[in-house]
Amino acid sequence: MASDTGPSSPDDSFSSPIGNTLSSPDNATARAGGRRRRQPGGSSTPSSFAATPPAHRSRFAASSETTPTPSRTQRRTSGGANGRPFVASTPSSTDDGPPSSECGDGYETAEQMYVWGTNISVQDVNAAIVRFLRNFMEGPLQADSIEEGKYMRELDRVFEIEREWIDIDAQDIYNYDQDLYSKMVRYPLEVLAIFEIVLMDMASTRNPLFEKHIQARIFNLRTSTCMRNLNPSDIEKMVSLKGMIIRCSSVIPEIREAVFRCLICGYYSDPVRVERGRISEPKRCMKEECATKNSMTLVHNRCSFADKQIVRLQETPDEIPEGGTPHTVSLLMHDKLVDAGKPGDRVEVTGIYRAMSVRVAPTQRTVKSLFKTYIDCLHIKKTNKSRMQADDPMEVDNGSNRSEDITFDEQMVEKLKDLSKKPDIYDRLTRSLAPNIWELEDVKKGLLCQLFGGNALKLASGATFRGDMNILLVGDPGTSKSQLLQYIHKLSPRGIYTSGRGSSAVGLTAYVTKDPETGETVLESGALVLSDKGICCIDEFDKMSDSARSMLHEVMEQQTVSIAKAGIIASLNARTSVLACANPSGSRYNPRLSVIDNIHLPPTLLSRFDLIYLILDKPDEQMDRRLAKHIVALHFEDTESVQQDVLDLPTLTAYVSYARKHIHPQLSDEAAEELTRGYVEMRRRGNFPGSSKKVITATPRQIESLIRLSEALARIRFSEWVEKQDVMEAFRLLEVAMQQSATDHSTGTIDMDLITTGVSASERMRRDNLAAATHNVIMEKMQLGGPSMRLIELLEELNKQSSLGEVHLSDLRNAVATLTTEGFVAVHGDTVKRV
Repeated sequence: MASDTGPSSPDDSFSSPIGNTLSSPDNATARAGGRRRRQPGGSSTPSSFAATPPAHRSRFAASSETTPTPSRTQRRTSGGANGRPFVASTPSSTDDGPPSSECGDGYETAEQMYVWGTNISVQDVNAAIVRFLRNFMEGPLQADSIEEGKYMRELDRVFEIEREWIDIDAQDIYNYDQDLYSKMVRYPLEVLAIFEIVLMDMASTRNPLFEKHIQARIFNLRTSTCMRNLNPSDIEKMVSLKGMIIRCSSVIPEIREAVFRCLICGYYSDPVRVERGRISEPKRCMKEECATKNSMTLVHNRCSFADKQIVRLQETPDEIPEGGTPHTVSLLMHDKLVDAGKPGDRVEVTGIYRAMSVRVAPTQRTVKSLFKTYIDCLHIKKTNKSRMQADDPMEVDNGSNRSEDITFDEQMVEKLKDLSKKPDIYDRLTRSLAPNIWELEDVKKGLLCQLFGGNALKLASGATFRGDMNILLVGDPGTSKSQLLQYIHKLSPRGIYTSGRGSSAVGLTAYVTKDPETGETVLESGALVLSDKGICCIDEFDKMSDSARSMLHEVMEQQTVSIAKAGIIASLNARTSVLACANPSGSRYNPRLSVIDNIHLPPTLLSRFDLIYLILDKPDEQMDRRLAKHIVALHFEDTESVQQDVLDLPTLTAYVSYARKHIHPQLSDEAAEELTRGYVEMRRRGNFPGSSKKVITATPRQIESLIRLSEALARIRFSEWVEKQDVMEAFRLLEVAMQQSATDHSTGTIDMDLITTGVSASERMRRDNLAAATHNVIMEKMQLGGPSMRLIELLEELNKQSSLGEVHLSDLRNAVATLTTEGFVAVHGDTVKRV
């Protein structure tokens, strides 16, 4: 009986070429025992190519299913009468270098082995790998240098931290031996197996007590292939892809060695290795005294398993051609690579392009003529160095025990600390943020604070306070709002740039779909979930549908997305900052209307933004002239006109990344006292002396925003404490934004009711006075003239009262509607009747 462990194929579907053939950790001991077999000429030949272990069969292997060939190797011999092979002649290999003394001498007289179907000598590849590992040095090669090579030092580090892999830069291989590089890319299965055999040989020589199996992880190929350019000719070759992870499956246990037990006598068999995804069950009991047929059963708790994960990678927007849609490819992660990437990560993947057959039906062994392709992953690393790193960046070496400080070398840290000590660092960072956009200094300072962020606080009671800030940009067309969004999107560690018109509710949060590989119902992450620990940029925020906009309420305050669909009940993390921009409903901002009336956003959503900036296009000859000169200087590269005192993009991203990762400022006593005093002062501004009129100029959400702004300003200075000057600047930034977006134009004062309710306190008071006057007029006229009166007559009477000013018909209708809800009058057409 045979049982399949692959997901959909009788072949070794989704099985690792390295983990399942010649680099399995559980096979290290057996290989170590026969690692060096002396050949007649004294050469050292890898035993894995002398004998044929059961493993995956390559595309050049023999066609018989009963004798799989794991590696494309053969002995170029002809059989004699006694069946003994003759020694092959010297191979015509492209490796012209003489074999090194470390590998032994006499390859010319040794029995040669070749990669199956080629003239590539295994011994020559072995010698080339040994020379590369021993002799390669960074920088200019020095023949008389006594220092050990780069990878010898890396091997010693593997011994120190007891790691199971070593990262090998493919560029180093190319610079040292181009022929070895081409062989590795064309025949990765065999060359990587030789790599690991050589590494185990060196490990046993340099550290005999080290027993772990060392895997070679190749990365940084010379060329990165676009997903849509992968062809059948690339199958079984090493490729490099760049993209964004959009989905990760759960960890799948994959059986590597099976143990069987006899149901009659209880005898346990020796471990049976998995061959091409198939477990061969013994036909009879292996114990001679029993030998019962068909009595063996699989014992799961004695089998050995390996972790496996299927990841979906989508190509990045810059690789999509005009009018095209993004392509996706499946990645297969094994062992330490499992959970190395999260949905939303932009990564570069190095692996082997593989194809697997698909069965016609799960119960049949007949397969279709169409094959599925996937990438067997060897190495994964984050890409796009221009982006700043999140608070918990994925390690480049995928799970090593290195500390996070390894990202920044000492020289870079000293440079960043020297920058932070400069008194003008705040203004210099502001100038460095989108330097091609002229002016908008306060807007840039607010965006800079959003990049640095505050501290997320979690109390012992379980209550949490977000440290991410949300900013809304509202203004006239052509005021650089979208350019600011694009610049922040390029800087943010993780994040999605989307447009309100093309975003749905499920596209922003999460949606339920069927996994094409397993057929299970899974959750696909939306833009906000993919932007976890980053910034989600939403353009055309005013054109978003109401259903999509309603999903933002939970995300912007609780920073979670709750899903209850198709039997899946989950709460997903969306710890993201929201940066949105919106245009006024009439294409031009009307200063006589509130922000709510201009962009038609619900007040409950608008109140969740920490800062709301109005960017208006006001005609001014002097300002227009300076703006025109700035734009012309950008096009003609006039270096004298363009500011030079700005940080380059890598330095800016490194500065922000270091601050977010290592600087966690706390409130000092002086800063806490200033926050309390300033908040009380803001509230006091709404109390007009000698009047009962009270205006809400600040809410508790404003003091939380002030704390986040103060912490971000302290991070800019690399300070561990929030000082009084940070709090004062935070108040200034908040007041600048509120004076633009929350100012009541009838009184000239800040009124938070404009943000929280959409109606200012003065407007609400005017409406109440109009309703009271309407009530009095109706009472007087109806007592004298009858039970009803027309709206026009009522309007004329109200306009005669000088205290109300000019009353419009729309205002009167609102006042009558208020009286109707109170049950005082009823409206029939244009006639008002008293109830």
